[in-house]
Amino acid sequence: MFNIFATAKSGMNAYQEKLDYLSNDLVNISTTGYKSTDVNFKDLLTESLDRRGTPLVEKKAITGTGVKLGVNYANNKQGNLLTTGQKTDLAIDGKGYFALSKEDGSIVYTRDGNFKIDSNGALVDSNGTKVYVQYENGFSEGNPALDREKMSIDKDGGISMEVDGQTTKIGTIPVFTAIGDKSFIPIGNSYFVPSSDAQVALSSNYNIEQGMLEGSNVDAGETFSDIVLTQRAFQLSSKAVTTADDLWSMINNMR
Repeated sequence: MFNIFATAKSGMNAYQEKLDYLSNDLVNISTTGYKSTDVNFKDLLTESLDRRGTPLVEKKAITGTGVKLGVNYANNKQGNLLTTGQKTDLAIDGKGYFALSKEDGSIVYTRDGNFKIDSNGALVDSNGTKVYVQYENGFSEGNPALDREKMSIDKDGGISMEVDGQTTKIGTIPVFTAIGDKSFIPIGNSYFVPSSDAQVALSSNYNIEQGMLEGSNVDAGETFSDIVLTQRAFQLSSKAVTTADDLWSMINNMR
């Protein structure tokens, strides 16, 4: 009887967490580069029903003890491309992520190409995190300082700018991908990190579109449908609690 309460409680907790993720998707339906979250479930431990004094037809019968949320992954479906006309706005048409270098030296990945140029002439995102750029031809970060009006970026991410009166390629913005459909895990702020077993590599199946941004890939209709189904599953788990409570009441009232 106690297992009924524990199993139902775990189901309610899991479905509540899924509702939280679905609500977060709806809130970010207009967030640049946002990827909806795929939520999966995992079974908790199973146990045998074969106990001393318990009559069983099938001695190998087992029962579950509940469910929990597993690892959540980003849905990599392409979002709509939106024209902005800003030269520092970049969108990836295809597979891959921009790499960003945080102050602590860690690398995160994003599809949000809403970039700008900071006071040091480096390309950064809206949070001030530096975009990873492979400089070449003797150039380096801040040398020369990037100029939005003189800068152009091609389909492969190559950055060209007028230097000393001559248009010169100064570097490339690489795009990265990873093996497997569920290799990047969202950590907030449109940032992603690779899963523990992912192998990150350079992508080759993409075009970078300058002056455009990728919109959120959240499907409002699909998300609302998932919310309704999840609410019904939550209600079913809560019904198990009330049913078990009714059984306890019957037992306690027996004379």
